[in-house]
Amino acid sequence: MPKLTIEGGHTLSGTVTASGSKNAALPILASCILLDGQSTITNIPYLKDIVIMLRVLNILGLRAEYHNNNTVKVWNQKKIKHIAPYDLVTSMRASFFVAGPIMAKTGYAKIPLPGGCCIGSRPIDLHLKGFKALGASINIEHGFVELKAAKLVGTRIYLDFPSVGATENIMMAACLAEGETIIENAAQEPEITDLANALIKGGAKIKGSGTSIITVYGVRSLKGIEYSVIPDRVEAGTLLIAGAITKGDVTVEKVNNNHLEPLNQKLIEAGLEIKQGINSTRVIYKGVLNAVNIETLPFPGFPTDMQAQIMALLCTAKGTSVIKETIFENRFMHAHELKRMGAVIKTENHHAFVYETEHLSGAEVKITDLRAGAALILAGLVARGHTTVYGLKHLNRGYDNLPQKLRSLGGILFV
Repeated sequence: MPKLTIEGGHTLSGTVTASGSKNAALPILASCILLDGQSTITNIPYLKDIVIMLRVLNILGLRAEYHNNNTVKVWNQKKIKHIAPYDLVTSMRASFFVAGPIMAKTGYAKIPLPGGCCIGSRPIDLHLKGFKALGASINIEHGFVELKAAKLVGTRIYLDFPSVGATENIMMAACLAEGETIIENAAQEPEITDLANALIKGGAKIKGSGTSIITVYGVRSLKGIEYSVIPDRVEAGTLLIAGAITKGDVTVEKVNNNHLEPLNQKLIEAGLEIKQGINSTRVIYKGVLNAVNIETLPFPGFPTDMQAQIMALLCTAKGTSVIKETIFENRFMHAHELKRMGAVIKTENHHAFVYETEHLSGAEVKITDLRAGAALILAGLVARGHTTVYGLKHLNRGYDNLPQKLRSLGGILFV
């Protein structure tokens, strides 16, 4: 079983570069179904999820290739196939991003139901509600969703929850709809703005991305683009916490400071110093780490994808911290593994109470999901002795060589 062993007790310092955003790259790659001709997308991290998305695109009739300089080239010059592959869509939920583009481009799509997720149910009902409002007929049978639409027509769509995935999928489909589509209570995450900017470069007419109301004016066709994906705010935040938890001094370069603001404010509240450059953020330990309270919320609130990592940090803080998870109902599974390392954590419904721990100790732990894996590695950096982390397949889905980046800062990690 693949494993990573971490020798705790080493202070991290130095400079490291953030990779491109996985959560921005995946929908942008899916949007290439809409873009006629050749597209070149840069700053793409090399991750398992990216590889799966490229396989999906190739099976659908596009030609998608990953190049060594973090560049993906996509040729969209053939007829798009209607049916997405079962094994790939069910192995990665983000593969459902192809539904909107396939339907908008061809008038018919047959996509496997993506299923649930270990961190909680993430239903696609909001995606389907949006597609239906645009004029699609929907049939769910034998584990597949069938979408049919001879013509998509713009309309007003209100999302009951500001779902990132639904906002992105509906926005992509609306690009080729007739007339004006207004998405209300839209998600405001930076990755949505990045997708909108990529589509606009291809000829789409979109206003309001990054706000709660997005307006899309349909066009007849979109062309290929050259586009660079935004930095990964979750990876950058994880690296900053690595500096904080080891009482170090770490600078992360090629970041967007606005995207990191919810995390940075909590780090400052905990007693850390944050210095921002033009495209960099530096965290400096100042001799004390205080407990803080966290509530995960849609952007610009504190991101759920950073909840596990900051829990690891707060295990080492003075006092008691309270974390409220409002996005996913089952996202405290890392708490059990942190307790194996000596953490004192009590979970109750949507709350986790993180008590001051004298010290963490190395142990054998298992990754249950992507961000939980990052949290366990962070805890291992500061734990006494050696920590062995199993289940690296989860980590490889969302972090572009995180162990090597931590080694470059002085961490001791080996497989």
